Amino acid sequence: MEYIRRELERKFLKMSGFFKAVLVTGARQVGKTTMLKHLAQGSNRTYVTMDNSAVCALAKRDPDLFFQTYKPPILIDEVQKAPELFEAIKVICDESEETGLFWLTGSEQYHMMANVRETLAGRIGILKLYSLSQREKNHLPYEGGLDFSFPVLRERAGLVEKNDVTRVFANIFEGGMPKVQGVDAELRQEYFSSYVDTYLMRDIAEAGGVTDAVRFRRFLDGCAALIAEQVNYATLAEAADISLPTAKAWLKLLEGLHIVYLLAPYSNNALKRLSRTPKLYFCDTGLAAYLSMWLTPEVLMQGAASGHYYENYVVMELVKADAYASAKANLTYYRDANAKEIDLFVEENDTIHPLEIKKSANPDFREVKKFAVLDKALLKRGNGGIVCMCKDPLPIDSENCIIPSNLL
Repeated sequence: MEYIRRELERKFLKMSGFFKAVLVTGARQVGKTTMLKHLAQGSNRTYVTMDNSAVCALAKRDPDLFFQTYKPPILIDEVQKAPELFEAIKVICDESEETGLFWLTGSEQYHMMANVRETLAGRIGILKLYSLSQREKNHLPYEGGLDFSFPVLRERAGLVEKNDVTRVFANIFEGGMPKVQGVDAELRQEYFSSYVDTYLMRDIAEAGGVTDAVRFRRFLDGCAALIAEQVNYATLAEAADISLPTAKAWLKLLEGLHIVYLLAPYSNNALKRLSRTPKLYFCDTGLAAYLSMWLTPEVLMQGAASGHYYENYVVMELVKADAYASAKANLTYYRDANAKEIDLFVEENDTIHPLEIKKSANPDFREVKKFAVLDKALLKRGNGGIVCMCKDPLPIDSENCIIPSNLL
């Protein structure tokens, strides 16, 4: 299978030239190991995986002997399975002036991340890899990060095919897991079935001590049913026949395993009575479609949830673009006590770029009038607009555009 260049490569290599250790986190099977092995080609970097029980046992039992056996520079896969290594990594980092000694991958966040931050503070860079974005699939990484200005959008429009709803929903249905790219419906179904029953169930047992696989699967299905909606713990608890505290713990677990993404609500002292509930998205739309039993892209596109899946797709494209960009933005959504909602705020340099998301090729331009809430609160507003299925970018006014979703 052809290697697909990942946008995170640029940032990873920069971090590796600066830090003595770099950790790439992310869900299982998104391509962390593949990317790092690709970048290590032609070098003398040793590769070891903690999925090898004998190697993992050595790492846990005698970290010093482990590093005598497997000397840096080294790539350690699934490092969360042997947290005993972190103290030895710290010692080696402190004894050397060399950068990029340790390349690490990890799928599970909680205990590992607490351990990493405490033990390797100042010595490690931490990056997150998601499943393939649409621009990675199209081999078209855009330069310059998140930009919603009309000149930039018009320039990008010359690089890609026109927006097409059939193609977009084929992309949403397929998702971004590298192994399902281009496979038929039967193989896709078997892949996600195996992904849930093996990787995911094993990880939730290891990371969260969850042993009730039947209830957890119902909980997972309940999450997929709430895609692109505000989190409702009571609904999730009822769907899985569990308590409210358990529902909260399980959702936090799924977030830590990078299965779901919780979009925080915008908060500001100048704006009163704002929602405090996050919105629920899946990091991979293909997995969500599988859990909700959408069997073809056409049925998904025509189904009642199509707008929610389109919103999930757009939000995650922006989350991925932000994760790999050189400048960081803060992504939130706006909702007040009167249920007035703006789908996305992209905030950088104290400037908010407001975005509405519509699965329409001809959205109502009046949607941008909602953005005036920022002016009332004297918040600085930047370029924004309506992300939709239109074919070409089009200015609405001096600040807002109609933005084809394939230009994100």
